[in-house]
Amino acid sequence: MGGRRCVVAAGVVAWVALAGLAVRADVKLPSLVSEGMVLQQGVPVRIWGWADEGEQVTVKIKNQTETTIASQGKWAVTLAPMKAGGPFELAIFGKNKIAFKDVLVGEIWVCSGQSNMQWSLSQSFEAEKHIQNSANPKIHLFSVPRVKSDKPLEDTTGSWQACSPATVKDFTAVGYFFGRDLQKALKVPVGLIHSSWGGSPAEVWVRESVLAANSELKTILDAYPKSFEGYQKALADYEARAAKAKAKEAKQPALRRPSAPWKPAELYNGMIAPLLPYAIKGAIWYQGESNASRAAQYRSLFPTMIQNWRRDWKLGDFTFLEVQLAPFMEIKTEPAESAWAELREAQLLATRLLPNVGMAVITDVGDPKDIHPKKKEPVGARLALAAQGIAYGEKIEYSGPIYKYMQVGPGHIALHFDHVGKGLVAKEGPLKGFAIAGADGRFVWADAAIEGDTVVVSSKDGPRPVAVRYGWADCPVVNLWNKNGLPASPFRTDRAESDMSY
Repeated sequence: MGGRRCVVAAGVVAWVALAGLAVRADVKLPSLVSEGMVLQQGVPVRIWGWADEGEQVTVKIKNQTETTIASQGKWAVTLAPMKAGGPFELAIFGKNKIAFKDVLVGEIWVCSGQSNMQWSLSQSFEAEKHIQNSANPKIHLFSVPRVKSDKPLEDTTGSWQACSPATVKDFTAVGYFFGRDLQKALKVPVGLIHSSWGGSPAEVWVRESVLAANSELKTILDAYPKSFEGYQKALADYEARAAKAKAKEAKQPALRRPSAPWKPAELYNGMIAPLLPYAIKGAIWYQGESNASRAAQYRSLFPTMIQNWRRDWKLGDFTFLEVQLAPFMEIKTEPAESAWAELREAQLLATRLLPNVGMAVITDVGDPKDIHPKKKEPVGARLALAAQGIAYGEKIEYSGPIYKYMQVGPGHIALHFDHVGKGLVAKEGPLKGFAIAGADGRFVWADAAIEGDTVVVSSKDGPRPVAVRYGWADCPVVNLWNKNGLPASPFRTDRAESDMSY
């Protein structure tokens, strides 16, 4: 999967890498601690920066004053939990004074992943309408520049901006719609930190030592040197052919410059590490396309990434919300195997393996011909519902039906679900997308009907059924929902015994 690749000036990267090393006469702050920032309510908040050795640094906000002494060029204080509100003034005193007047206290969410998270509001469906209506001083935005690094960086660049037509048009559309709906529901300030890169696989968002400690995932690290060697050879060949073509001044077939392979951990180092230890409520994640060919590995890789972030932020099992892959590619006329369906299953598995993990299902807003479906508003809306139910404990139905277990009867299988809500419903016509198989494992399209809180699946022509699949395709055509207006997740009941983790 492609994505725009941003080139960052070498000088900026160098400054970031050396941010904590240079000798300073004045107190310095990370980019996140700046005018317009939003601080997480209800938890201790870390404020940190750099100063001369032994320099006394004092931080004041509202009725709090905290003082510390810089050690090895760094300092940090912890503010007591605060209630939502603002704007407040935050002042920091060392040999110099820094003061910010537009500081809010509310809810902080990190928005990360690959190009469907990077996808801007200006590129999305009905963009002009949403941009014109976006002004909201209680939503503040921070965009992390796309930077790769071999080592964890201490800082990034960027600045907080109040949400407005001018600042939101290039911001993540999914993140904006999520934040908009969440702010409306909670009625408190919301800060959104956008840190994504199109085309990125999940392993580049994981700390290297975490990958190395996992025997299954260490193979990713081990494979990189050979991959990079292949890239260097391909690049040398490309440059030789390009030089030859230029020397002959003759028309040559278009030459395509090879792309460097993704290096494990490089975006964790450049785009997640600099955010620590800024207090957050949770994260939303839209990624998986680049790992679809390795869906079995994603079952371990994705939960490992979530646990890595949680450990490094030191905020406990904070809420982590993912977007299940949208339908894409050719619609198949018969049931078949699907790498994308397996990746969706791995995403669903994470919600079972780890606490406080939720998922937005978007089987209704895909595009067979576009890996970047333009309708991002439903995606953000469903993530916001999941946040309300999981992170904030509201008594609402925040998920569509999720397969729970099956009962095999004579000639049929009855499927039971979690998140039935007000009841099951077939949206727009009879149920579709169900396939059934006998002991031979050959799936055929099935008849399906809603009976109470179950779906009964059968086939007039098939043998005694043993397994069911729903939406098991790259581009599923499905319509099982609950009456709360949320679609069911695709699933299969024929997992191997070793896969029966959920």
